[in-house]
Amino acid sequence: MRIFIWILMIFGGGLLGYYLDSILFQNIRTNHIFHIFSFFTGIFILFLMVKISKNTGRTLAKYGRKGKLERLQTNVLVNQGVYKYMRHPMHLGLFLFPLGVAFLIASPSFILIMAPIEIIFMLIMIKLYEEPEAIKKFGNEYVKYMKQTPMFCFKINCLKKLLKDIPKNNAEK
Repeated sequence: MRIFIWILMIFGGGLLGYYLDSILFQNIRTNHIFHIFSFFTGIFILFLMVKISKNTGRTLAKYGRKGKLERLQTNVLVNQGVYKYMRHPMHLGLFLFPLGVAFLIASPSFILIMAPIEIIFMLIMIKLYEEPEAIKKFGNEYVKYMKQTPMFCFKINCLKKLLKDIPKNNAEK
């Protein structure tokens, strides 16, 4: 269901962005410099998103699994690596996805209106669904983790750790 919501948000945001562009930003549609700049900005943002998702996924795979589990599943609360500094580093990376797509397709309405709305929606989903699921799964250990660790950390040191390459079978300790 969550994948369906993601797909709907991206395609819906793109379509609505193009429609709003035809009303609000008619002149930019023919500006080649904007399209070139926007395309390469989108590529860079999507690169960052993939790097963050890969690094956080590797950290989860190393520290979040005991025993035999399905892929992408965890049964141990991870508070090592970048998870020591923020509770949702992978989501922080995923927030870049709508913004990266918006720049990639060079839609000012998607960049300025739809992507921020989608990011706010994602924040609400984390608060309403992800965190209660984590509390149910990990109990008081997660509640204590919530009190000690912010949802996100935008300090330079945290962002460096988020972007630091993590070897496939040797996540950061």
